[in-house]
Amino acid sequence: MGWVYNSRQMLLHSRIALVFSLTLTAWAQQAPQYDLLLQGGHVIDAKSNLSATRDVAILNGKIAAVEPKIDPARAFKTVNVAGLLVTPGIIDIHFHSYTGTGEKNSYAGDLSILPDGFTFRTGVTTVADAGCSGWRNFEDFKQRVIDRSKTRILVFLNIVGNGMRQGKFEGDLTDMEVKPATEMAMKYKDLIIGIKTAHFPGPEWTPVENAVAVGTAANIPVMVDFGNNRPERPLEQLLGTKLRPGDIYTHCLSGLRGELGRDGKMNPAMQQGRKRGIYFDLGQGGGSLAYPVAMQAVKEKFIPDSISTDLHTSSMNSGTKDMLNLMSEMLAMGLTVDEVVARATWNPAREIRQEALGNLSVGSPADIAVLNVRTGKFGFADMYGARLNGTKRLECELTLRNGKVVYDLNAIARPAWETLPKDYRRQGDARWDAISPVGRGGGGRSAAPHTP
Repeated sequence: MGWVYNSRQMLLHSRIALVFSLTLTAWAQQAPQYDLLLQGGHVIDAKSNLSATRDVAILNGKIAAVEPKIDPARAFKTVNVAGLLVTPGIIDIHFHSYTGTGEKNSYAGDLSILPDGFTFRTGVTTVADAGCSGWRNFEDFKQRVIDRSKTRILVFLNIVGNGMRQGKFEGDLTDMEVKPATEMAMKYKDLIIGIKTAHFPGPEWTPVENAVAVGTAANIPVMVDFGNNRPERPLEQLLGTKLRPGDIYTHCLSGLRGELGRDGKMNPAMQQGRKRGIYFDLGQGGGSLAYPVAMQAVKEKFIPDSISTDLHTSSMNSGTKDMLNLMSEMLAMGLTVDEVVARATWNPAREIRQEALGNLSVGSPADIAVLNVRTGKFGFADMYGARLNGTKRLECELTLRNGKVVYDLNAIARPAWETLPKDYRRQGDARWDAISPVGRGGGGRSAAPHTP
């Protein structure tokens, strides 16, 4: 009898196991495979040379699939982005964000801006602070701004220990020390991605040479704002011998340091520098793009490798405004949308050696910009206030940071209120939404703290 009982019991158990297995299989087939699906957009991904209509699926903050068609039933949330561009999150590698110290007329103070109010609304998910802090004040910058920001902030550490405090600080050769700057760069490898030298007024090569020494020791690139135009420091020597392949020359279309020759053509040193592997960055800012230089550069096919803003309290309201304005300005100069997107995503990611960013490869962080290309009559301004007419302007519709919506211009990720119950509450979910609107009887935090 015991044997019969055990056999029946085993049979019952096997039937239960079969039912349970079939139930699990059915549940797995019905359960969403992705957290979020962007459906029907025109994907531009320079890394993979992709420019075509694709669906983009996201899971756990990463790109999970990029395919011609993905069944929306496989996604917890689907957003229709047909007719829009889907690009990697925009990267601005020349930004000034060390603010809050209260120091007047200083880029380690009142001249810098907090990034979150200027980034997500323009599709920017990553900025590189361009030399506001040096080794003496980097950790204050980190605690004060970087750790509290939702935008990813990376840093070019200034070769000047006191950072970009202007005047006597930036001209102090004794504060351009290689050893402590190298030690700080090595201590924060995840944040410090380069060395910056800027605004130096003197004839010496010390700022460049010491910056390169730190860059070599820490294996990171140097970004040069070449300061005053001095005959003792010719552009030919900077680009021909002083900088290394992979270093970055910013403000490349200003014309203030010999970028345009007396014959009206581009200085041959620029082309020679490019052949050596020097990168050229726009960095328009408040005074670093002149249309006679820029249009000649385009004519000679000397296009900046990267587009960046040099954003601060002056340039944010001048001709620069933001990354999308500069990208639109480059469209007006004759570049294609694909060329402009590459120079705002994959190219800068490579320049700062952060190749996990700036692309939509499977497994990459799901930093994404969804853009609209508006057509009409638009105008742009250079450093002298001259206007350039254009017919296209890029506008950000949706921004994702680590797979979650952080900006939604026209609420395309939201349901129409008429379709909801009268007593509806928050219409987001943590799987795809980082925006927490205030509901009845309570408030909400807008997103998680800084994550890399």
